[in-house]
Amino acid sequence: MQIAVITDPVTGSHAKIAVALGFNCFEFVAKLSESESINVIDAADGFEHGDKPVSHSGIPLLFPFPNRIRSGRFTWDGQEFDLPESLVGFNNGNAIHGFALDRPWRVVEQTEASVTGTFKLSDDAPERRSLWPADAQITLRYSLSNNNLRADITVHNPDDKPLPWGFGTHAYFKLPLAAESKPGHCTIYAPVRKRWELEGCLPTGKLLSPPEDGRLIEAPYFDTLKLDDVYTDIVPKDGIVECQIIDEHAGAQVVQRCDDSFREIVAFTPPWTSAVCLEPYTCTTDAINLQQRGIDAGLQVLAPGASWRGWIEIAVGPVLC
Repeated sequence: MQIAVITDPVTGSHAKIAVALGFNCFEFVAKLSESESINVIDAADGFEHGDKPVSHSGIPLLFPFPNRIRSGRFTWDGQEFDLPESLVGFNNGNAIHGFALDRPWRVVEQTEASVTGTFKLSDDAPERRSLWPADAQITLRYSLSNNNLRADITVHNPDDKPLPWGFGTHAYFKLPLAAESKPGHCTIYAPVRKRWELEGCLPTGKLLSPPEDGRLIEAPYFDTLKLDDVYTDIVPKDGIVECQIIDEHAGAQVVQRCDDSFREIVAFTPPWTSAVCLEPYTCTTDAINLQQRGIDAGLQVLAPGASWRGWIEIAVGPVLC
């Protein structure tokens, strides 16, 4: 199994990426000092060997659609598409998480502190090309600087017809942030004011206020939360969306930042591990169907030859008073 390892030469912080498993960053250890480090990302033991669920560990990359498509069916430009249940991304009768998270990517550049991978639908999953309205390519560069792990993302339309698309990440943030702490000492914050009403994990198209026990804008404690929700109405600051995990007992924090083209945050507390997922999405669940009902779901369409660029950063350090 090809594993790309990148290391910051100043701090010694490192990250590991499983190239053959969707370019999944399954380990990020931030070294705060000679004696203190934080293992930021939760992953199943032996995940890199390829015998664990690909969407349950690390940072799965969700493309050309994040989360679910209702029944795996949609119509685009007069053509009907029916995604088969044989896809690894199928959940309770719905297609889920795109075509790229279980396939090998290609490393196109690597240095000590960075690695760049690319996935093109027609080249890297050719049997899935007919399942989407156009060919699609995504390139992602992971780089480490001190205790910051940054992903620079480019989505490109290599086809001669328009490309509908969405992208998201599904990072599992490991809790607590120190061995002597507890998950219940951690607060979870996201700058979100609304959530999509969900039925069977699929948006109805209606926006609601978050419930009292799910107001992430108030930074609740982790042990009060049971989440699998799609939040929206994000409040960026200077064009940046910032989520935070603060471990008060450890005096440490993980901050996830992204540009404001990410307009949804999915928050999920997985029942199988002590972690929280804060997932930046460019569109909501089932956007390709909702958009055609006249609902602003964030679906983007790239013209032939056009590209989109975005970024996500995970920064680790002491809590700043």
